[in-house]
Amino acid sequence: MRFGYWMPIFGGWLRNVEQEDMTTDWSYVRDVAVQSEQLGFDLSLIAELNLNDIKGPQAPSLDAWTLAPAVAAVTQNLELMMAVRPNYHAPALTAKAISTLETIAPGRVSLNVVSSWWADEARQYGMPFDQHDDRYTRTEEWLSVVRRLLTEPVVDHAGALYQLSGTHLEPKPAQLPTVYMGGESPRAKQLISEKSDAYVMHGDPPEVIAAKIADLRARRETSGGAPMQFGMAAYVICRDTEEEAQAELARITDVQQSPQAYASYQDFVRGSQLESQVSLEEYSVSNRGLRPRLIGTPEQIAARIREYEAAGVDLLLLQFSPQLEEMRRFGQDVIPRFRA
Repeated sequence: MRFGYWMPIFGGWLRNVEQEDMTTDWSYVRDVAVQSEQLGFDLSLIAELNLNDIKGPQAPSLDAWTLAPAVAAVTQNLELMMAVRPNYHAPALTAKAISTLETIAPGRVSLNVVSSWWADEARQYGMPFDQHDDRYTRTEEWLSVVRRLLTEPVVDHAGALYQLSGTHLEPKPAQLPTVYMGGESPRAKQLISEKSDAYVMHGDPPEVIAAKIADLRARRETSGGAPMQFGMAAYVICRDTEEEAQAELARITDVQQSPQAYASYQDFVRGSQLESQVSLEEYSVSNRGLRPRLIGTPEQIAARIREYEAAGVDLLLLQFSPQLEEMRRFGQDVIPRFRA
């Protein structure tokens, strides 16, 4: 099992808790990144949203591609999973950014390719917003162009969305970045099985995750690709006693009818094709993070993680609040149980 976490670009993860003792200051993000390596975390997902969908559009949100080089400079081994949305990034310029990041952090750059869901954000930032299946058509062409630029000496491309003529890109990275993708619609699963290296899922119980993994493995075998990795998002509440953990769960899911959070929830549901409905209470934490039930004592959480290992998960993308304190608790009390 590899352990990853969401970089705190939003200053918190809880929609019902206004003050989480976290900030978007660089000093805080730096301390999270440095501490995470010391604790044994393998990877950080640096999400990309120009608007804050946790605390509301008026709240701060850091830019992933500006933050990444700074994080790379203060870490040594941490994999940087860069979220990227093709409708916001020209493929040639993204390939150039990857090439440059690889000179700062060789072998540590990977991509979380996300087909955008937030229509209002695209309108505010003046970017194109595709309808659902069209997003994956864009993503497929975008990925093809990026991969060619990172591997071929000269690229000519005349596609439906992108055109390049005699394009050079140097330096080339020593290896292609791992491509992580998520999605639950039929079109998304088709593209993921054919073009990605890893499937990342929202949180769900082990039996649901096992079925999703079996489905993607079968699709992958049909497409003839190499074996995939499988990751899952989850929110952790680790305490000395189960009673303390349950009290914290009750606190963070106490819905206060925040107008900003509820508006974001409605936009998310309208813009996605999900296999199961997300309740407003579950939306208190993003990415269905409470469904895995990584809640309880270190022993209980480790046992639950073993169930996900058995289901086929080999990467957890975790959220904590407050980040520094709760990551430290998890790193000291849970991660060592999975290291030789």
